[in-house]
Amino acid sequence: MAGQERILITGAAGFIGSAVARAALAQGYRVRLLVRASSPRANLDGLDAEIAFADMRDQAAVERALAGVSSLLHVAADYRLWARDPDEIVRNNLEGTKAVMRAALGAGVERVVYTSSVATLRVGPDTVAAGEDQPAAAIDAIGAYKRSKILAERLVERMVAEDGLPAVIVNPSTPIGARDLRPTPTGRIIVEAASGRMPAFVETGLNVVDVDDVAQGHLLALARGRVGQRYILGGENLMLRDLLGEIAGLVGRRAPRVRLPVAPLIPLAHAAEGLARLTGREPFLTVDGLRMSRNRMFFSSSKAGRELGYRPRPHADALRAALDWFRAAGYLK
Repeated sequence: MAGQERILITGAAGFIGSAVARAALAQGYRVRLLVRASSPRANLDGLDAEIAFADMRDQAAVERALAGVSSLLHVAADYRLWARDPDEIVRNNLEGTKAVMRAALGAGVERVVYTSSVATLRVGPDTVAAGEDQPAAAIDAIGAYKRSKILAERLVERMVAEDGLPAVIVNPSTPIGARDLRPTPTGRIIVEAASGRMPAFVETGLNVVDVDDVAQGHLLALARGRVGQRYILGGENLMLRDLLGEIAGLVGRRAPRVRLPVAPLIPLAHAAEGLARLTGREPFLTVDGLRMSRNRMFFSSSKAGRELGYRPRPHADALRAALDWFRAAGYLK
């Protein structure tokens, strides 16, 4: 029973991780949170949970944090679409996952939920709704983040097959909602659009889901998921222009109507990245982001619905929650 079980959640200070922590506490789990000492901890305020400090790449420290824990939810990840050193993203996500999974085996945990991403799935310009049976190859991945998540997911699958790792894989799509501290790339789109700084758009699509539904999906996977299987935790498929229109309507601005082709924006993205290398500030416009936008990132959560009982709500409430939180936190001027 949840009330008797102690679980460890990595990445608990982050957007998805803190939502998983709240959901787990609400269901009566005894929760231990793994966070880096340098991580902002505003998302953990008021949570009745133990906190253990460690870097996910430190296998020995993670194994110590797993003492007395029956299940692990490995949510931590380096979620950036740009970095001065792209290989750093790959190292963090691949080596971090390897260390955490080896620690789980060493500690003898009974159950692991590994947070992957829909970035590991194959999509194209005409995608209607990709499923779990359409894995992408690392060699074809656009950008370091997608490549890192594909490599890490394949590592987990090998450890399930070869080492008996009791892991279930979940693939969240694009979560939105309150407490997006950093914010995530999608959170930045919401902030920029709500602030009137996105007067135009590229023709692309994405799958938007309430971060709290993603959190519930993690706990459903913990309770009901099949070891070695992956489950998409998504919501609604939307064209970017429609999402921007909704944001404009909620904040009383005019919706953008100018559709821009991708090719002319590539030089601007290179320039933005060049400036970012000087300033260290992640650019809003990136070459990899533009390359990804050529595809419709549409997904189906039907497998999670059938096997886990996953039922995501309409995204509108999450969008309003995100805007309310960004406004209260001072992101919207």
